[in-house]
Amino acid sequence: MTTTQRGRPRSFDREAALEQAMRLFWERGYEATSVADLTAAMGIRPPSLYAAFGDKRSLFEEVVATYRRTYGARGAQAMAEEPTARAAVARLLREAAAAGTDPAHPWGCLLVSSAVNCTSPEVDQSLRELRDANLRVIESRIRADVAAGHEPPGTDAHALAVFTATVILGMSQRARDGAGRAELEQVADTAMRAWP
Repeated sequence: MTTTQRGRPRSFDREAALEQAMRLFWERGYEATSVADLTAAMGIRPPSLYAAFGDKRSLFEEVVATYRRTYGARGAQAMAEEPTARAAVARLLREAAAAGTDPAHPWGCLLVSSAVNCTSPEVDQSLRELRDANLRVIESRIRADVAAGHEPPGTDAHALAVFTATVILGMSQRARDGAGRAELEQVADTAMRAWP
């Protein structure tokens, strides 16, 4: 038995439209990006946006998921691939300096820039939970390294993870403010010197 597709078929490239929405949210933030801005950037009309993605918040959630699988995957890769927390964080900071200033996309981090001036408690909470989850991954790696003897026994894993996450968030904002890669690499080097 065959199924019949109802309505008109999509006349746009969904992935390309999603990429445009990601760039707009990344550049302007969640709150400052209107549906009119999105449809103009994506090259579609509002009914097509709603039919393909749901409302603005649903589209944003899909954008965040796509970002985490693509541009935002570097952190998880560093944590998974490097032999120690110290090596993983050093790599994460270097990559944050490079990625945060890459001219191929908006500067900084989508999870940070989208939260600025956000009045939606649900979106704000969702982004905070993602940033907190990243912090917990760093903390877990540090705790494992303390237990394995790779870090000094008295190392406060939570404080060191919070410090690292705060540096990364600050690097993202500095990139948004126009800081270049060299400046952010200096920040990364300084942060690593602060490790025990």
